[in-house]
Amino acid sequence: MSTSMLAKQRGLTFSGFLFGAVILILVSIGGLKLIPVYMNDAKIKNIFVAIANDPEMQRAAPHDIRMSFSNRAAIDSLKTIQPDDIEITKSGERLVLSANYSVTVPLAGNASLLLEFSPSSAK
Repeated sequence: MSTSMLAKQRGLTFSGFLFGAVILILVSIGGLKLIPVYMNDAKIKNIFVAIANDPEMQRAAPHDIRMSFSNRAAIDSLKTIQPDDIEITKSGERLVLSANYSVTVPLAGNASLLLEFSPSSAK
């Protein structure tokens, strides 16, 4: 082969391939650990919206609203927040439910990721 042919050839070395594969695997594992956490947050937000839009809950006592959340969370097996963590307010005539919570996701060894969420029924 001539030197001009070698200069034009490009490709991926085996060590470059291994390095890229390891990085891709680590990112994929991290992503797979985060999916359930974000799905739980979406479920909590959906429950908040359902309760806030329920006509029976508009005039309900805070205890009844929290019990409604507890019942709905039990159906989805949500244990991320407790009914006492919910902040209940009124925006005009509209019921607004919100909460602030954090979740620690262990990644590897002593490395973990802290995620903070603030779901709300307000749009």
